Amino acid sequence: MFTVALIGPDGAGKTTVARRLEHALPVAVKYLYMGINPDASNHALPTTRLVHALKRARGVQPDTAGPRDPRTLAQPSRNGGKRVVSTARSFLRLANRLAEEWHRQLVASLHVRRGSIVVFDRHFLADYYAYDVAGEATRPLSRRLHGFFLSRYPRPDLVIYLDAPAEVLLARKGEGTLESLARRRLEYLDLARVMRNFRVVDASRPVNEVTDDVVELIDAFSAGRTLGTTAPS
Repeated sequence: MFTVALIGPDGAGKTTVARRLEHALPVAVKYLYMGINPDASNHALPTTRLVHALKRARGVQPDTAGPRDPRTLAQPSRNGGKRVVSTARSFLRLANRLAEEWHRQLVASLHVRRGSIVVFDRHFLADYYAYDVAGEATRPLSRRLHGFFLSRYPRPDLVIYLDAPAEVLLARKGEGTLESLARRRLEYLDLARVMRNFRVVDASRPVNEVTDDVVELIDAFSAGRTLGTTAPS
């Protein structure tokens, strides 16, 4: 079969639509969360779960979405010792993140070989492309390395961007600002340049309508593959 990635900012309805696809498609569907929220992950390495458990024990709130805007991050400490410790932690997090990303890709590949359509809820490449792959040259080394490996990460066969205005996203989730959400929307739309078979669905409508449109896109893509034709990009 093949892989389908549902991408978009928080509030676009990715998880709701992805879960509905498990029952809306007439073939076997494997749902696979491809983000960093530990509570949403249905496949995660033991090391990843341990890291998040330790964070909770220390009272640190876990990450629940994609990358933070670099402009909102704290500046590195000028203290030599603290900087070394911070750098070491950064590279340990990177090592675990890369292992986690490739672990989930392996899970996806196994289910595709078994004849399932794998539906990705989010996708690491889509979430981090603007920051770690195509980000500024001055970004930290760990982010540049992450971008290097992500640029070689397998692309989904079909990418469906759930699009909604910043005002709608803010009303649904109450997170971020209109400016940051509008900027993130443009970053996702820009992925059409690097993702093949990139489609856009209006996610500001009722979820039933959005799901129906997504099902139609998947059916059309599947039919094209079955007939041996090249799906339009």
